[in-house]
Amino acid sequence: MKINGTIEKVRIYPSPNPHIVLKEITYWSCGLRVKGMLASPKKAGSYEGILYCRGGMQSIGMVRPARIAQIASEGFIVFAPYYRGNRGGEGRDEFAGEDRWDAICGVDVLKQYCIPERIHLFAFSRGGIMGLWIAILRNDITSLVTWAGVSDIYLTYEERLDMRKMMKRVIGGTPTKYPLGYEQRDVLPHIGELKVSTLIIHGERDTNVSFEHAKVLEQALIGNSIPVETWYYPEFTHFFPSKINRRVVKDACHWMKNERGV
Repeated sequence: MKINGTIEKVRIYPSPNPHIVLKEITYWSCGLRVKGMLASPKKAGSYEGILYCRGGMQSIGMVRPARIAQIASEGFIVFAPYYRGNRGGEGRDEFAGEDRWDAICGVDVLKQYCIPERIHLFAFSRGGIMGLWIAILRNDITSLVTWAGVSDIYLTYEERLDMRKMMKRVIGGTPTKYPLGYEQRDVLPHIGELKVSTLIIHGERDTNVSFEHAKVLEQALIGNSIPVETWYYPEFTHFFPSKINRRVVKDACHWMKNERGV
């Protein structure tokens, strides 16, 4: 079996930004060939790395070239795993189950391109729970930004009636009928093992991932004496207006560059 994080194939991908090079990378994770997208500034230099944890499930919330090019243009090399079972990757997407290893191994892919001692996590929506697991299971992460991030798998099941069918199919049943599947994904009992400064960004009118997820995570981090900063926006939903979105991305990237780890 190939070593996790070993790169199998690289192909150039059309970039929406003339200053950013995009590559689609096939790499190994737990014996599976999975894929992700790498965004690098064309200008030569040493860059810090960001592992971007996408949201959604399968084609919904798929990695957008424009988004990771936008983040890379702030002076980072960005790698965004698609997670298994997506875009021709082997295996099946498990919604923060075994597929978390695709993100964890993605850090090893990213390290081959950036300053290996400066790896940040930028997580959106479903990616929030993936980012938390990475920060817990690895000891080489500098900082974590979770934006509109899922932190409580049970709360997701409760609030998102439209996702219950998918969750039952992917996880194996309801939280009552198949508690093990939810326990295995439940990151909150492990927050004390997280060792990175965390920035939580959330719109208080979010109906995709409720504001409660941010508050629960904030309290868990404070309760474990983990440095946390919060940027809460009372007027916004899951998606911020584009002008504000660009400014918040820029500010979050600035925050990451100034983090020295804990």
